[in-house]
Order: sequence, then structure tokens, then C-alpha cells
Amino acid sequence: MPNVQTFKATAHLQDGVKVVTNVRHFELVIDEPKNLGGTDTGMNPVEALLASLGACQSIVARVYAPKFDVVLEDFRVDVEGNLDLDGFFNRSEVRPGYSDIRYTFYIKTNSSAEKVEQFVQFLESKCPVGDTIANPVNLKLNRVVIEN
Repeated sequence: MPNVQTFKATAHLQDGVKVVTNVRHFELVIDEPKNLGGTDTGMNPVEALLASLGACQSIVARVYAPKFDVVLEDFRVDVEGNLDLDGFFNRSEVRPGYSDIRYTFYIKTNSSAEKVEQFVQFLESKCPVGDTIANPVNLKLNRVVIEN
């Protein structure tokens, strides 16, 4: 029997392009930098996506390192992506999302290179955010509610 859990988030548009997001009892402000029309009060959505990928990979690393006998003295992920803003601004037919995302793992450990290599291969296969980015997902508008 599948073990499916539903996660939920709410995004509430404020003044300009500032958005207050809520998940459980946590709040995160999403905004755009000033050069993209925002007030720079938080990371923008595509930056948050990169941060989510790095955070997910870090959590998977912490959870699974012991199973591979890898001792993590320190673990950091640098993530970067290329996005053609002409897609977002509807100036050309290029896609509005990332075309490429790259990441680098910085692992401080005394564990063998062989163990670390096996661990990294596994880590890449188990990160839910990485999997969601890399593979098609059923994304659909559920409904539109018009409030008066």
C-alpha cells in the first residue's frame, strides 16, 4: 500500500509583487529584486527553488550518510541555474523556466572516496525536490474561486 502524504502551502499576494507564503506554522516572504519590479524583501520564487533543491539534498545527505558509513564533518551545496527572462516577460518563445541547473557538493569527511561516490549517487536518486525538477509532474490548476 502506498505511503502518500499531501503537503500544502498558501501564497498570498501583498503590495506589488511581494508574496507571503505559509506552510504549517511557518511564514516565508517571497519578493523580487528591485531590478525586476520588487522591493527586495525576500528571495524570488526561482531563487527559492534553487534553495529548496540545496536544502533537500542536504537533508537527504544527513539522513543517509550513516547508512553508507560516511561521516559528514560538513556538507554544503552551491546551486545555480540559467533562466532566460525573455520567456517570463513574453518577449520570445523561450520557456520561462530554468534551462539548466547545476550544483556542487562540498563534503568534508574522512570517509573513503569510494564510499562517498556511492553515497552521492544514492543521494541524487532520493532527493524529492531534485526528482520533481528532473521529471515530469502532473501540474494542474485545481479550480478558480472568485470572491466578491
